[in-house]
Amino acid sequence: MKIIVPMAGRGSRLRPHTLTVPKPLVPVGGKPIVHRLVEDIAGVCSEPIDEIAFVIGDFGEEAEKELIAVAESLGAKGSIYHQTEPLGTAHAVLCAEEKLDGPVVVAFADTLFKADFKIDPNDDGILWVKQIEDPSAFGVIKMNDKEEIVDFVEKPQTFVSDLAMIGIYYFKEAADLKTELNYLIENDIIKGGEYQLPDALRRLTEKGKIFKPGKVNAWLDCGNKVVTVDANKNILNFDQEKNADLVDPSAKINNSVIIPPCFIGKNVVLNDSVVGPHVSIGANTEVNGSVIKNTIIQADSLIENITLKDSMIGNKANIRKTPHNLSVGDYTTMDI
Repeated sequence: MKIIVPMAGRGSRLRPHTLTVPKPLVPVGGKPIVHRLVEDIAGVCSEPIDEIAFVIGDFGEEAEKELIAVAESLGAKGSIYHQTEPLGTAHAVLCAEEKLDGPVVVAFADTLFKADFKIDPNDDGILWVKQIEDPSAFGVIKMNDKEEIVDFVEKPQTFVSDLAMIGIYYFKEAADLKTELNYLIENDIIKGGEYQLPDALRRLTEKGKIFKPGKVNAWLDCGNKVVTVDANKNILNFDQEKNADLVDPSAKINNSVIIPPCFIGKNVVLNDSVVGPHVSIGANTEVNGSVIKNTIIQADSLIENITLKDSMIGNKANIRKTPHNLSVGDYTTMDI
């Protein structure tokens, strides 16, 4: 089994956090988004993952090394491919064309999920889907009475289905997908200026391939700051339910309170602070005299004398608030 992870976009909606770090490498719950994604996929696979191919933009050597390490942490080989032009989802997958044989999972690295199903290796294909209230902003599937997928509709304005595709797909024989992707390119089948993966999926179903829905319990978007902080909250809740050890033993907790669930990374220092719930703090960060709730703080940062809530702080940031010397009379209200 191989996994192909198209992730060439820089994540403009998550700026400034993606100015120096590609979005899939932004940590959520103390672990990069793409790392969690491939772990979750491995959890639903019925056979071991042999290789993970990452389709990236110009992310630099350090990012490529980190991605290879993500694959190796799962006992798989890591490989890197490049998408130099934003020509759509079908084009992105085809950038790893030589990996399109045998069983393959294609997973776009801007979402996380939780599911309790296992891939049936006898199925032609599986599309991960989530039931949603308003499907008009998503691509959805259309099924027959056997719960087999028969069509794919992008952003339906009249109701077709409430099962949205979350961007993860299993193919029993990826060579068939490769044939259809090349057909789109060779015949210049473009929508909105891009080659679209659902067009290849539709051709596969028209040729008799049977795709089934893999329904997920949770679909966590990481597209912008607000939803990424919310995804962090949900991930920490999931990890707490699994009794995961979220506080690294090297962390120094001095006269401070941690309200779980929180992720506290290596060599974090907390002085005179209250942290939690739903806070993730990256390695080597120091927090002094602060109250922090529902927030992501990345590595090597300094936070002093401040209250943070629903926030996202990057790497090597210094956030300080100067203490005030006040003499405040009766019935005074101050926001400082």
